[in-house]
Amino acid sequence: MDDVIFAPAHRIAAAIRGRTTSAVEVLEAHLAQIERHNPSLNAIVTLDAEGARARAHAADEAVDRGRPWGPLHGVPVVLKDGHETGGMRTVVGMEDHADHVPAADGAVAARLKAAGAIILGKTNVPPRLRGVQSDNPVFGRTNNPWALDRTPGGSSGGAAAAVAAGLAPLDIGSDLGGSIRFPAHLCGVYGFKPTERAVSLAGHLADPPGMTRNFRIMFSHGPLARDVDDLAFALRIIAGPDGRDFEVPGMPLPEPAPVRLKDLRVAFAPSFPDAPVAASIAAEVERFAAALVGEVGRVAPALPEFDFAAARTLFSELTDGLSFAIYPPKDGVPPLSLHGFLDLLDRRDAAIAAWERFFEEWDVLLCPPAMRTAFPHCPVGTPLPVDGVEQPYWSLLDYTCPFNLTGAPAGVMPVGFDGDGLPIGLQVAGRRWDDFRVLAIMKLLAERTPGFVRPPGFG
Repeated sequence: MDDVIFAPAHRIAAAIRGRTTSAVEVLEAHLAQIERHNPSLNAIVTLDAEGARARAHAADEAVDRGRPWGPLHGVPVVLKDGHETGGMRTVVGMEDHADHVPAADGAVAARLKAAGAIILGKTNVPPRLRGVQSDNPVFGRTNNPWALDRTPGGSSGGAAAAVAAGLAPLDIGSDLGGSIRFPAHLCGVYGFKPTERAVSLAGHLADPPGMTRNFRIMFSHGPLARDVDDLAFALRIIAGPDGRDFEVPGMPLPEPAPVRLKDLRVAFAPSFPDAPVAASIAAEVERFAAALVGEVGRVAPALPEFDFAAARTLFSELTDGLSFAIYPPKDGVPPLSLHGFLDLLDRRDAAIAAWERFFEEWDVLLCPPAMRTAFPHCPVGTPLPVDGVEQPYWSLLDYTCPFNLTGAPAGVMPVGFDGDGLPIGLQVAGRRWDDFRVLAIMKLLAERTPGFVRPPGFG
């Protein structure tokens, strides 16, 4: 097939099954792209080229026998370095974890292999997946393919950089505060955080082996790709119960009725209350919403009756409380009591209810994914300029963490560029458990954008 390097995963799989290309040809093209560009990016930090070659040959033999393995048959993919993969090093950016080689696959790796994928390797992350830049003492930092002096984001920064650069068509990230959507925005790719608990978290190493699992809420696994169809394609493969994570409902995500643009009720918000945002990003949200006037049933600026500042505080209290329960801070902050935790959950329920009421009136909300575009590599906590005004570093999550707090599905799609030629994404959020409806709406909206654009020099 033509241009296999930047083809979507679902088309590559169809071409391999249809014998218009082979799994070996596809793999070798991607390995050549990795050899050419990964040294400057440091996006893929563990590569199993020989294992991938053996599986690609087996994939072609299976096609010859008329026995394809599944929907991702022969497609090379990479995984964020937090998903356990049997026989492949899984480091999570931690020095004391640098030699960890799992004996078995986690839920995501197992689902991908069962669907026929070839797992090439792992993509870079910050230590313990806690950060908005992908830099760690084991592998160093990952660079953004749009500007090597800038970050691709985190914690799925290596994933977004690899997909944008054509090193692989698909990666599965994880998202606690924006870790899929923020890097997708910075690197100009598509990313999707599913509804909380839609995808099994079994075998995901946010914590070292043997440690108590602390993050059971607000956390999701989801895909990064170069088109919306691949997001839905991948989600259908990885979602649903696996018999190991018993908090995943025992039923598939609902499939939506056909979605028509003219019926949609679209809310938009160029900014959230008291959350900074660059004028170029706010303008893209407004421009995109204005272009929908007359095409959708209703489009208007709207947000729920919701205390955004209190929600940001609540999100921090929950994440800190869960984290400190396992890793007490050096300054002796007392651990969260059971009563205190239950009180936080009650407040979380109120936030979920406010957004659910909002999504009874609106099909989706369009809003920024972050306060700015890709920024130069810097120490964690460095104030960041937004239109010339320094803003707090962690305000980078102001636009993504509300949808972790509520567990609602939210995706990011590329819609434009700022004055420096850096990608701008648009965040699209919807009602809990309406994941495939949100993706169907994203597909309609994405048809009104240029779509994925290759970074210069990565053709």
